[in-house]
Amino acid sequence: MTLILTNDDGIDAPGIRALQKAVTGYKVIVAAPRDHLSGCGHQVTTTQAIHVHRRSETEYAIAGTPADCTRIATTYICQDVKFVLSGINAGGNMGADVYISGTVAAVREAAFQGIPGVAVSHYRKGKRNVDWDTAARWTAKVLADLLHRPPEPGTFWNVNLPHLLPGDPDPEVVFCEPSTQPLPVNYRIEGDNFYYAGEYAQRDRAPGTDVDVCFSGKIAVTLLRL
Repeated sequence: MTLILTNDDGIDAPGIRALQKAVTGYKVIVAAPRDHLSGCGHQVTTTQAIHVHRRSETEYAIAGTPADCTRIATTYICQDVKFVLSGINAGGNMGADVYISGTVAAVREAAFQGIPGVAVSHYRKGKRNVDWDTAARWTAKVLADLLHRPPEPGTFWNVNLPHLLPGDPDPEVVFCEPSTQPLPVNYRIEGDNFYYAGEYAQRDRAPGTDVDVCFSGKIAVTLLRL
């Protein structure tokens, strides 16, 4: 089974290497953005060239967006893709985030093409570092399940890992619904300039939603629809 791995943090980000560790034993092709493009959403490139640098037989650095990477990977690099995996993003992608996230857009693009996909993100508390080895281990556990239950056409999986303390027990995996509440909309104003000042951790966390599950220290798994 061939898997395409991509992200929005860039091909050299530690998260995509952790994702590679999580899928040992599968045939993997990495087709990821050359540059950091966090928060680019489902932007695609249609009015200029997209340079593709083939680093090896199985790794491609693409000067485009995550959605561009999925398009090129599934139509030109490998036409027999069974799953597109995106991540592991350094930061959560829950609820309203999925419309902003390039990580999620990569698997949404796969779903448009009829290819199942899983987006994986790691919520971060403040400026604390992510333990990528632990993230890889948790992701491997989740993918061992999800890769054997492809979503129905027009849907895709979104996974959010919690930020726990070293030594904490492994988190429970919870299938849940995505939050439909907006992100905090607060700005600091200096003259004519507006600086976003919303606090991610202060967002609404309606009980049972992905935000609440992940903020509570569990792995939130949601099934999203096109």
